[in-house]
Amino acid sequence: MQDKLTDRAHWAEYWSNYKYEKVPSKTFYDKYLKPLKGSQSFIEIGGFPGINSAYFYKNVCKDVTLLDFYVDKNIVLKLEQVNNIPQKSITCIESDFFLFETSKKYDIVFSMGFIEHFDDTKDVMERHIRLLSDKGNLLIILPNLRGLNGLIQWLFDRKNLRIHNLESMKIKNLESIMKESGMKSWTIDYTRKPMVWLEPKPGTRNAIGRKLVKCFSYFIKLFPIKGRFLSPYIIISAQKNPI
Repeated sequence: MQDKLTDRAHWAEYWSNYKYEKVPSKTFYDKYLKPLKGSQSFIEIGGFPGINSAYFYKNVCKDVTLLDFYVDKNIVLKLEQVNNIPQKSITCIESDFFLFETSKKYDIVFSMGFIEHFDDTKDVMERHIRLLSDKGNLLIILPNLRGLNGLIQWLFDRKNLRIHNLESMKIKNLESIMKESGMKSWTIDYTRKPMVWLEPKPGTRNAIGRKLVKCFSYFIKLFPIKGRFLSPYIIISAQKNPI
């Protein structure tokens, strides 16, 4: 069993503050979607409430599955309604990823903000890869908290920082894992546009802190320098058998 840095109670509390969102018209990872066009099936690991799953449904393929060990199906149904997606288009599976078993393989295996919540990064990534079809594509996004954004978390929300495995955010560690993965083609890179944030929590102090950090985030976007200090995310893109 993988050592988790969070538990179900943490996510139940976290999502109790959720505000229904519109699916964006574009995302910061759009440039990685071109090789995924024509894919028939998609699974998102740890993606509740399903914003990214909904985005893939609208833009890439219609066979979309959301797997998480905490899923409130009513929230997903409301998300579909808000975004004009037919009800129950997103297949929801509530399961511990490390106990999940299926014979189905997916053309796209995606996760965002997931692998960094576990101690054994290699094991988590290998489990993603096992779900891939023969023509499968892997897209993993994780936050970069080893630069400015990590400093923001340390100053304002150390509890949140502690539930992240910072070793998983070292490029050399990720490269080592991918070299041993068996994937035929892969890239690992920082995203370009700087951004910092605080997680939503109840209380006036958090609300004020989030507004201040958001203003600062607008300012640093004037410096689109890619790298460990300013980039908010790391993206791993890989193809099992590229054409």
